[in-house]
Amino acid sequence: MIIKLAYSPCPNDTFAFHAMVHNLVDTEGIEFKTELADVELLNQRAQDGIYDMCKLSYHAYFHLCDKYVMLKAGSALGYNNGPLLVARESFTGLTPDSKIAIPGRMTTAALLLSIAYPQLQKREPVLFSQIASRVLSGEFDAGVLIHEGRFTYEKDGLKLICDLGNFWHTHSGTAVPLGGIAVSRNFNKEIRKKINRILKKSIEFAFTHPDISDEYVTLNAQIADREIQKKHINLYVNKFSLDIGSEGKKAVYSLYKNALKSNQKIKVVRVEELFI
Repeated sequence: MIIKLAYSPCPNDTFAFHAMVHNLVDTEGIEFKTELADVELLNQRAQDGIYDMCKLSYHAYFHLCDKYVMLKAGSALGYNNGPLLVARESFTGLTPDSKIAIPGRMTTAALLLSIAYPQLQKREPVLFSQIASRVLSGEFDAGVLIHEGRFTYEKDGLKLICDLGNFWHTHSGTAVPLGGIAVSRNFNKEIRKKINRILKKSIEFAFTHPDISDEYVTLNAQIADREIQKKHINLYVNKFSLDIGSEGKKAVYSLYKNALKSNQKIKVVRVEELFI
């Protein structure tokens, strides 16, 4: 059986998927045909249902949960790892006219910004790796950083306006559910469970052999610095990545309910149907 799999080139994804796509763990008869792309591009392409299995921002998933269902393994979710709203050192304050760069309309970062700052309506999607430079150039008043950018913004000359992850913790009392791995609802439950087992084995292998994926991670990373890559992996690949559990599900359900309140286009399903 061949499954079309798509995930981002970010270190947390390449670290987690390395073992299964390189046949270092038992894939139980499944062959994975892979594609790597920026998560917002994955969010957009998944709307057409072109992937059997893919990384999705939780925000995007709420629009697509009639087509996909989330695995219990593979989520990027936790504490102190949320998106950061940053601006130039000279920036004096946000107003309703502030122009904000976001890493895609369907990213969880964009959803968290809209919950924290509903008055900021001038939001423009920008490739995540370009946000810092375009804020520094003055093209945008502020920008929301994800992935490696959260580790380098101070060195780049930017200052923190709001840690959107900390905002979410205070607002909801839960972890930040950034993204997860979704599979097509066309698969039966047994296939979904098998895929979940394979991914969990891949992540367990990565934890046990943390350096074996170094070359693959570096090959695809936006920033070549190995220390930053390791910080990225340590921040986003954690206990929730092995099994989201009741604590993680509570965080997703909370974000889902907030999204439903603010966007009529969000798909309405029973919350227990969001996961396999």
